[in-house]
Amino acid sequence: MKNKMYVVCGCKSWNKRIFDEEIKNIEGIWYFIGEKNELTLEVLENLNPKKIFFFHWSWIVPEQILQKYECINFHMTDLPYGRGGSPLQNLILHSKKETKLTAFRMTNELDAGPVYAKEPLSLQGTAQEILERSSILAVKMIERIITEQPKPKEQKGEVVLFERRKPEQSEIPDGLTLEQMYDFIRMLDGEGYPPAFRKCGSFRYEYTDAVLYDNCLEAHTRIVPHPET
Repeated sequence: MKNKMYVVCGCKSWNKRIFDEEIKNIEGIWYFIGEKNELTLEVLENLNPKKIFFFHWSWIVPEQILQKYECINFHMTDLPYGRGGSPLQNLILHSKKETKLTAFRMTNELDAGPVYAKEPLSLQGTAQEILERSSILAVKMIERIITEQPKPKEQKGEVVLFERRKPEQSEIPDGLTLEQMYDFIRMLDGEGYPPAFRKCGSFRYEYTDAVLYDNCLEAHTRIVPHPET
């Protein structure tokens, strides 16, 4: 009997919702993993999946799993451009308005595996909106990969590396235009990201829900004691 078992891994809250609403309707038998301790060889050996898809995963996948199973990740750049961490934020900081979502086979080298498919992805809206949009697009790509069984092709082009951003880099720098400040706030406005902030005295002002119109920027502001005080 042909193996039709597939696993989806995702650690963000909307990943499970999209799995329940969309992915489970795709032909096959589907299993969701949402925590690091659930992704083990023992679990996978019992499931015997044909492919494992990773939506948003914050942990290193053990080498034993990468070698034994076909692990497919979705990266928010046109690989090999933008290998590395914080792709969404780095793209917006590079003034990109759109990108490509790349489905590739995971290897021991970060974001360097062969590519199954690429699809255009808009970078408009908040980080949360972009991330959820990318997940919906990934569902369509998963269905295509399962149906068409494309053979992944080695990446071609110049390798451009992105560095993972640190929480302290969420402080809004001086000298930004209104549009740049809007981009800075929205690129961090998503689940799991430290929000854009500025320090004033013993307080930190955190900004979300930015709106830019008529040469004016509005944002929701949360004021908290600064951790250093």
